[in-house]
Amino acid sequence: MPGVRGPSDYSLEPPRHPSLQINSKEPFNAEPPRSALASSYVTPVDFFYKRNHGPIPVIDDIHSYSVSFTGLIENPKQLFMKDIRALPKYLVTATLQCAGNRRTAMSKTRTVKGVGWDVSAIGNAVWGGAKLADVLELVGIPKLTGATRSGGKHVEFVSVDKCKEENGGPYKASIPLIQATNPEADVLLAYEMNGETLNRDHGYPLRVVVPGVIGARSVKWLDSINVIAEECQGFFMQKDYKMFPPSVNWDNIDWSTRRPQMDFPVQCAICSLEDVNAIKPGKVKITGYAASGGGRGIERVDVSVDGGKTWIEASRYQRTGIPYISEHTSSDKWAWVLFEAMADVQQNTEIVAKAVDSAANVQPEKVEEIWNLRGILNTSWHRVQVRVGHSSL
Repeated sequence: MPGVRGPSDYSLEPPRHPSLQINSKEPFNAEPPRSALASSYVTPVDFFYKRNHGPIPVIDDIHSYSVSFTGLIENPKQLFMKDIRALPKYLVTATLQCAGNRRTAMSKTRTVKGVGWDVSAIGNAVWGGAKLADVLELVGIPKLTGATRSGGKHVEFVSVDKCKEENGGPYKASIPLIQATNPEADVLLAYEMNGETLNRDHGYPLRVVVPGVIGARSVKWLDSINVIAEECQGFFMQKDYKMFPPSVNWDNIDWSTRRPQMDFPVQCAICSLEDVNAIKPGKVKITGYAASGGGRGIERVDVSVDGGKTWIEASRYQRTGIPYISEHTSSDKWAWVLFEAMADVQQNTEIVAKAVDSAANVQPEKVEEIWNLRGILNTSWHRVQVRVGHSSL
């Protein structure tokens, strides 16, 4: 592709915030401290987790950059940035979460394969760009199309990004055509994040944002979009990011028995306390985030300061001054909800949080019940151990 530099230029790492916790250097994967995460509803770009499977591409000739549309369509096309920017621009507030968020806690049960993440492989941003449904109309696919005349049922996104899992080929993933052509699904070809041009870490110049779905499907650094008959056959759709029961191990795994993971289950985490925090006895403010996939709202967040014996309901909010009502038009359906609870803590204890979404899905109590060999979708109750110190320090 014109404007894409070769591997020798990949050493040019983007500038990054010094407080990020680096979980792997090559490829670069990092998350912010949890305390920074819940301090704002919209996550600053600097504090948005960085997730990569290969070196970060450098695309510097924006005028020659284009995305090709191919496959089972009647009008194959190449679209340049000016074509995409000419379409109506939408702003969608959406939370992206890596399927491996909270993997580190899962690996304490039994070893798992994958980058170790604490609770911050998640972030909420205002994405700006064209709706994929509008873009697909340019290549002759009407809105709310489930299949093209030539049998296309899935939309595959192919990245400029090259990774070892694809044997040096590009990172790719797909979503169903009916989701891609549904304007209500808010799938974007995004060129802005929080009102600024996307930066290199987050997919400059153009990325897909698929709200409500694990982050692995929101492909960065778009190269091409293909309409295909079956799901994408790439590694990250077929041999990764699938949910297996605890009984499956690397000797007996059969990847073909599971569908690629799409929606994220209900999730929450405490961000105001680190594990074994020393705190003074008395009132403690407990804050964090809760989110669910598929556009489902958060109905409740329960907090316990006695390891789960008794519970108090936390208050929930998105933007200050606007009451959060799950599934209401005033609420951002694709975005997380922040929660806050005050509790009296007088002795060493375990503080626990669990969320319930609008479909009454609840988080599983124990991580052992959902352990899986890839360490994905750890949505078990979030637990933080606290020590209560009576000194005047």
